[in-house]
Amino acid sequence: MSNYLKNHIGAKLLLTYLVVILIGILVLVIASQWTLPNAFNRHMSGQGLGMMMGRQGGGMMQDFFQEYRSSFNEALTYAALAASLFAVIASVYFSRRVTAPLRAMMHASQRIAEGHYSERVQVQATDELGQLAARFNQMAEQLEQVESMRRRLIGDVSHELRTPLTAIKGSMEGLMDGILPAANETYQQIHFEAERLNRLVDDLQELSRVEAGAYSLEIRSVDFASVVQTVKKRLATQLESKRITLDLILPADLPPVRADEDRTTQVLTNLVGNAIRYSNEGGKMSITARVDDGELRIEVRDTGIGIAPEHLPHIFDRFYRVDKSRSRLSGGGSGIGLTIAKHFVEAQGGRIWVESEGESRGSVFLFTLPLA
Repeated sequence: MSNYLKNHIGAKLLLTYLVVILIGILVLVIASQWTLPNAFNRHMSGQGLGMMMGRQGGGMMQDFFQEYRSSFNEALTYAALAASLFAVIASVYFSRRVTAPLRAMMHASQRIAEGHYSERVQVQATDELGQLAARFNQMAEQLEQVESMRRRLIGDVSHELRTPLTAIKGSMEGLMDGILPAANETYQQIHFEAERLNRLVDDLQELSRVEAGAYSLEIRSVDFASVVQTVKKRLATQLESKRITLDLILPADLPPVRADEDRTTQVLTNLVGNAIRYSNEGGKMSITARVDDGELRIEVRDTGIGIAPEHLPHIFDRFYRVDKSRSRLSGGGSGIGLTIAKHFVEAQGGRIWVESEGESRGSVFLFTLPLA
């Protein structure tokens, strides 16, 4: 019995109701027995029978009182039994009403644990249980989205791995069969695909470390202008290959920031590299930095393909890409770089977001870092 009570909240609620009912009945009985003699005397005096009974002897008065008490107790017993019966029925009903949403959530959680992420519970009230049900549905929806992203990840990673592997395999078979010439161009193509494969593996490893928190930050005073120059040199080849002009708008008195120089360089590299990837040949880009409300605000602006409003909230999600086919054709873009950038910016006490007026209108990636 004790184990049943421990494992069932409905039984606990029912027992609580019954205890309250028993306490109420006990208080009613004690109070009625305590006040019954006085009530009897007032009743007899009001009827003018008290003095008459007194002249005929105290025994008769006592017998009459006992009969009165017996009748009262009998009526009280029937009333208490009837009240208890209806109270038990009401307690069972209300305890089931209270535990029904909990049982529904328990069943739904079991279904979700079995992999049915579309399971939901009905929200039938606005009280605490209703709010709990709403939060449960919100959690289930997020789990469903994560599962959907996981499945998409498997497909995306499989595709990203298969594409360079297929190209490498095809080139090697062509060399072996004598179909492709053993020229520098063939070897460069194989090397390009191998580098593409290596970048994807590196991104996956980096994302794994970032999300697990398995990295350290060396926060110190950093000259952000030198970070910008490093990134520009690192991406100079990509800028030249697409004939993109990169303007640097940095004030001469730009103050240093408190940040990890290597991680900040990686963030800016990811943002600029992303802008290059989604910009057309002959496009324009700019990096702007200025002090704003005690922070350094950095903007990476491009004249690329832009971002539709429905994509903006998901830009920094793992493996999310606005244009998957374009990303693949451009030789990169696994949808991981922006996620890594977001982790590193927030880990350094900054914020990161994106703005765009729509497709073909360009984009602006912005982030902040605390001043030193």
